Amino acid sequence: MLKKQVIIGSILCLIASMSWGAMFPVAHLALQKIDPFYFSFIRYLAVGIILTVLLWVKEGRKSFRLEGRGKVLLFYGTMAFTIYNMCVFLGQDLMGESGTVAASIMEVLMPMISIMVLWITTKAAPKKYMLTSVALALIGALLVITKGNMAFFTMAGQNLFPLLLIFAGVVGWVIYSMGGGRFGDWSILRYSTLTCLLGSAVSFVIVALASGFGLLPVPTWDTLLSIKYEMSFMVLLPGLVALLSWNLGIKLLSPLNGILFINFVPITTFVIMAFQGYQISSYEFIGTLLIIFALLRNNVNQRKATALRENTPKGFTSVRNPKGELIKAAR
Repeated sequence: MLKKQVIIGSILCLIASMSWGAMFPVAHLALQKIDPFYFSFIRYLAVGIILTVLLWVKEGRKSFRLEGRGKVLLFYGTMAFTIYNMCVFLGQDLMGESGTVAASIMEVLMPMISIMVLWITTKAAPKKYMLTSVALALIGALLVITKGNMAFFTMAGQNLFPLLLIFAGVVGWVIYSMGGGRFGDWSILRYSTLTCLLGSAVSFVIVALASGFGLLPVPTWDTLLSIKYEMSFMVLLPGLVALLSWNLGIKLLSPLNGILFINFVPITTFVIMAFQGYQISSYEFIGTLLIIFALLRNNVNQRKATALRENTPKGFTSVRNPKGELIKAAR
């Protein structure tokens, strides 16, 4: 049963991550015609409407009750559907074409951030194999995108503010991913729908106030029609499908392990570029292998640790011997 849960969770997280990897090249096209604030708001407003219909049909009107958790849901919804989307796409837009790659790369910091957040909040240090797996995946992703070219880091220094915006957005999504654990008694559809609706409400307030003060132009109908294909893709795949797949995958795998799959975001971005005629370098090939190795390594170690805990009798605990092997020892 545990093996099946890991497989399903891994597939779901992979679907979500690859969808988000394809999101940045598509968003780059749309952001040339519409500002990132309205782009983010309209995208998840549409997703929220679809989720509302699905939740109403599947669980009924009672599932829309907040049950005294409104403030928490508002917080997590704001982190994901306002902070993440608006900050990431604004940063990407400010950087221009290079923002597509930069936003994709920044996603791979999610495992690092999640480990630090858990470390700070629970005071429990992560296992060594988790830290090394995350580090290997990060190195691999950087090799894929930068091709070993240090000029990327020069570009990062020249675009500090946009990169900080993207980083803030990524932190928001990490917090949202971890928040799902507090709603284990709710269905994934219910948690996704209510946070999406509340986050979209915050986004509406932002764009309404900004437009009212003349800071943001309200998109015309012609503008919306000009990005209908990009917006349809953003709503259905990286929006609806990825959101539900990610939340369920994280629930099955746990945030610390499921979030490792976010490393496939920049890989997918790179693959799309390759299909457009991009030549694969040795750095990119090695980086891809590193990410696959890191994910497999983490999964194998996780299974070993879980199996040992389940087979350890009461009164004993699992420790590592001088060779680094897990063994049973008396408490």
